[in-house]
Amino acid sequence: MAFIKNIFLTIRSGLFFTGYTLITIFISVTGLLFTSFLPFHIRGKYFVLGNVAIIFWLRVCCGVKTEIRGSLPKSTPYVAMAKHQSQWETFYLQWFLFPVATVVKRELFKVPFFGWALMMLNAIGIDRSNPRAAIRQTMEQGLSRLENNYSVLIFPEGTRTPVGVRGKYARSGANIAIKANVPVVAIAHNGGKLWPAKKFRILPGTVILVIGEPIDTHGRESRELTLEVEDWIEAQCSRIQ
Repeated sequence: MAFIKNIFLTIRSGLFFTGYTLITIFISVTGLLFTSFLPFHIRGKYFVLGNVAIIFWLRVCCGVKTEIRGSLPKSTPYVAMAKHQSQWETFYLQWFLFPVATVVKRELFKVPFFGWALMMLNAIGIDRSNPRAAIRQTMEQGLSRLENNYSVLIFPEGTRTPVGVRGKYARSGANIAIKANVPVVAIAHNGGKLWPAKKFRILPGTVILVIGEPIDTHGRESRELTLEVEDWIEAQCSRIQ
């Protein structure tokens, strides 16, 4: 039975990744042709339709649902700091938090179609091989995005971590929020449980997304603010694993 189940999961995952590839190509090409000259708030709405389609196709093919606990702030902008476990959160949060600019490694911009879509979504590409430059780029571009009234999404661990693993949390998200005097919103989830990093097979089930209360950054220090966010995220992840 386990063998048959694994074959079934492999077929379903294969169907998903086929559709995921086609959706990405279609949205990227048509978006570049017809929306690249439009303002971000209009252009971005078209590109996140691709994210919506991918999340929908994930549910159809692989049976992955989403349960949301908590709610987003009514006022924007803010800096969202989220757990990074899989590809699930990169697709879901770019749509769910829109308008938002995501901090990503610059190399992703070179990936055909997917990277083009990231650039059209005004993602912040950083050079992780040069930590000082990365910090400067994140701060400068993050403040610019916030000034234009859209939020910033950052994965403070910098890279995907397996379920149950706590990565090293960088302070860049807290630094930006404090400098801009905007709140921080911590986000936890268990997306890696169903869509593990660097794995082909996706498991059916429900991803639980937990949204924390906005944290006022006025008068805060980035080290202790980052630690507060880290402890909250990791505690929530422990509960929903």
